[in-house]
Amino acid sequence: MSTSPKRIYLEFEGGPRAEATLLVDEAPRTATAIWEALKEPVTESVMHAMYAGPEIMFGLPPQAQTFDPAALPAENQQVIPAPGDLIWFFQPKELMGGLDFELWELGIFYGRGGRVFGPLGFSPCTIWASITSGLAEFAAACQETRTIGLKTLTIGRIE
Repeated sequence: MSTSPKRIYLEFEGGPRAEATLLVDEAPRTATAIWEALKEPVTESVMHAMYAGPEIMFGLPPQAQTFDPAALPAENQQVIPAPGDLIWFFQPKELMGGLDFELWELGIFYGRGGRVFGPLGFSPCTIWASITSGLAEFAAACQETRTIGLKTLTIGRIE
């Protein structure tokens, strides 16, 4: 059992900010790999999911791709995440025809009715963290990406 929780922040440009606790007991290798990848905060544009329902997708940028995604085991996997759950999703090149690049995605589920579902069907993913503070305001900002479009999000460690 872990001694002190590891936490991260998720902050949209101009706000709001949410905080999440890593699920180091349920997904130890995935949580540790992503924690290490976040030694420096990362900022990316996020978009709303097309098939998954209330989810925004954050592509882990190259400078944070510091681990071997194929080495991560299936941990704490679900296809129906709860509001506030953060998932890890990796898709190698050419798994889906026409995608000649890898997907390193942190999915952030912000509401009820979400599912890890895409063009290839259901895809069990590791839930490695969960938002424990600020979900209501953060969820409203996530939902806006459906109509407004891309927003800028920063994810970093709370130490």
